[in-house]
Amino acid sequence: MKKRFIYILLVSMSFSSIVSCKIDEIPETSMSDANFWNTVTDLRMAANYFYSTLPGLTSSEVSMDNWSADAYPNTTGNSISDGSRVTPATSDDYDYYKIYQANKLIEKSQQILDKGGDVTQVNWYVGEARFFRAMYYFEMLKRFGGVPLITKTMEVNDPDVYLPRASRDEVLQLIFDDIDYAASVLRTADELNTAKEYGRISKTGALAFKSRVALFEGTREKFHQYGNYKKHLTMAKEAAEAVINSGVHTLFTQQTTGTNGNIMNDAYFNLFQEAGDGRANKENIIAKVYGISRENSVISTPVQRYYEGNSIVPTQNFVDYYLMADGLPIDKSPLYQAPDKSMTHAQYFNKKDPRMSFTLFKRGDEFISSSNYTIPNASQQRSGYGIRKYANKNFWNLQASYIDRPVLRYAEVLLNYAEAVFELNENISDADLDKTINALRNRLPQINIGTDANPNFVSMAKLTNAFVNANGLNMRNEIRRERKVELSFEGLAYWDLIRWKTAEIELPKTLLGSYLFSEYLTDPGQKWDASKTPVNDKNYIILQNASLRKFDPSKDYLWPLPTTEIAKNPKLEQNPNW
Repeated sequence: MKKRFIYILLVSMSFSSIVSCKIDEIPETSMSDANFWNTVTDLRMAANYFYSTLPGLTSSEVSMDNWSADAYPNTTGNSISDGSRVTPATSDDYDYYKIYQANKLIEKSQQILDKGGDVTQVNWYVGEARFFRAMYYFEMLKRFGGVPLITKTMEVNDPDVYLPRASRDEVLQLIFDDIDYAASVLRTADELNTAKEYGRISKTGALAFKSRVALFEGTREKFHQYGNYKKHLTMAKEAAEAVINSGVHTLFTQQTTGTNGNIMNDAYFNLFQEAGDGRANKENIIAKVYGISRENSVISTPVQRYYEGNSIVPTQNFVDYYLMADGLPIDKSPLYQAPDKSMTHAQYFNKKDPRMSFTLFKRGDEFISSSNYTIPNASQQRSGYGIRKYANKNFWNLQASYIDRPVLRYAEVLLNYAEAVFELNENISDADLDKTINALRNRLPQINIGTDANPNFVSMAKLTNAFVNANGLNMRNEIRRERKVELSFEGLAYWDLIRWKTAEIELPKTLLGSYLFSEYLTDPGQKWDASKTPVNDKNYIILQNASLRKFDPSKDYLWPLPTTEIAKNPKLEQNPNW
């Protein structure tokens, strides 16, 4: 099914060559505008460029979770996470290249209408351009706050080339205006599928993204104490609710049948496998589409090689968020057994939320073409954990994966709704918990809380108000916990710390790896050396000590503007304390 749709990206590179990458330079063109902007097909080809800019699975993109406390670059610290970065001279994050291209398509659409182009079809691609323009501005807003608003193409002598920074509210207004327009004109996911255009942004894609933006700003306003947080949280709730009520998307539940005919109950794992590609997976609302095979490829990624080590490894700081089968955290559950020298790495996964096993490698998991996983390798997975998402031994052997990356999925919409509802009035009904968090738990397989000899399989406990109250839990923390484990290593963890204003608490902490299990040291092939592996007083691996980590709340919640941009534009003001 997927192979019918991958052609949407084929002309991306050719279009990118005909536009300028700087807002203060005249575009250098290899194709004159007069010869290009003539038909709706031209507009569609131009819009294809934007899909090449969706977040993917390159080394730098999968490493973004190193900014949080959930992951570590394996061998050395990350300057954003540990607070050691300095103001850069240049930055790819402060970027108007893609915004310029969106502005150009929006402007040139009128020429196509003037030449008789179908209004509905022209609006599809203008809607896509405005959606992506909103996405590009949101990425800059998260990092820098207010930035100059450029909504037109310009010559070098245009007085608007160098504008002062717009306010957060002004940037947000443009973002929401663009998203609302896109939602009003884009096709539904099913209409795109029928037209063999799976992968393009849909109406519900725009609404789902609106819920993400509004939740980010609403919670940031609430916890940083500025603005009108209830306005944006209401927007987040309503946008998420519109996606839920559309009936277009559902949670993915496809399971694998084993060689012995047994059902594997691995739908969560399959989200990040070929089984999760295409419209058959109605959970993916926005996805980065890769290829089919080496012979039929748009793009590919050696993502498992990145996750195998050196680029990113999970921390114990993250792993500690997984609940036990009874729904309780490890510091409250009687099911939890603290690791000791008699325990194995794989046994540490027992009786826990199954998403831990679907997300992290343990003994017996399919790993590489020559063998299944045994224990972590000290040189590649120094934290004692490896990311299992996208693991495929055939693609590992090719060093090329063609599995799509979910950019925004229905699970996030459910979590956005739950969080927005709670933060609006600091309460949430059991009915809303059932249609969001408990729906996510309901698709998980049962968990054996007994032994191999005497198994006792139970379902993951539900989250209810009575359960929270009876066990001395905090509903806000449990909603956030669910988000962390469900959306792990999908590029959201750092930004959650920023909007919740908890980065100043979490990022200065020591980053830990797993318990240094005895089996690490008895397998010489995995290269563990106790004398070269620092541990704390509980025998957990120390990745980076707190003495080497800091977070300054007076400046680190915003990123510094590149000094070259300030030098070029005297109207730009640097962010506070940078």
